[in-house]
Amino acid sequence: MRFETFHPQGMVKIGEYFYVSSVEIRRLPKKLAVPVDGHAYDEGVGVGHLFKISRDGALITDLVLGEGSIYHPGGIDYDGTSIWIPVSEYRPDSRAILYKVAPATMTATKVVGVADHIGGVVHDTASGRIEATSWGSRRFYSWPITSAGTVRAASTAKPVRNAENYIDYQDCHYVGRRMMLCAGLAEYQASPRGPAFQLGGIDLVDLSTHRSLWQVPVPLWAPSGRVMTQNPFWIEANARGLRAYFMPDDDRSTLFVFDTVVP
Repeated sequence: MRFETFHPQGMVKIGEYFYVSSVEIRRLPKKLAVPVDGHAYDEGVGVGHLFKISRDGALITDLVLGEGSIYHPGGIDYDGTSIWIPVSEYRPDSRAILYKVAPATMTATKVVGVADHIGGVVHDTASGRIEATSWGSRRFYSWPITSAGTVRAASTAKPVRNAENYIDYQDCHYVGRRMMLCAGLAEYQASPRGPAFQLGGIDLVDLSTHRSLWQVPVPLWAPSGRVMTQNPFWIEANARGLRAYFMPDDDRSTLFVFDTVVP
């Protein structure tokens, strides 16, 4: 990338352009001496961004999103018309705003406020619902979209627990037939005093049951040592199989591209 990307979160590719959500952290949340309203940390300070990027890594448009302490964008999805993007407080069990963005004009519409940190969203076009994950993807939300394009009863929707725990999802995308593809990672330790290591992976999730249908480890690392699924990803079909895009590093990011040939 030919600009400072801060901390990338989600990515979609539309035509020849990439759209990447990112959080610019100006002050990390600080641990409180005494929890306040159930929060162990304060809100921190930051700015939410949605970047439109050319295929040669140049920044075309920088759309700022969020309100006050709600500045942390999550994983994003494109439904053929709009980019759906959550922006949350930078702490779990907090608040979020769900936006939809017109990619051609890079204009945002505030859809609804949510009483939780939302880490990622997809638009299930088969059911007409927005599917979302919480901080660390420990909970799933499912919200109906009205004929007017608004999300109904998001603040009162009961979440479903994520039964998979080996990775936390960082970014998810709808792939049709009531399924979404999610990538992420978790940190593990080989022994009590051994070094920690990160495990990256991709899950195919059935949105009718919120259960994983297929899980694939991703043993790929950037030169920085980060796993490829650390941050945003995008996968598309081509004539030979699948092409995957990853952007694991912060600030001076590189877009890594891999092809998988289907026999």
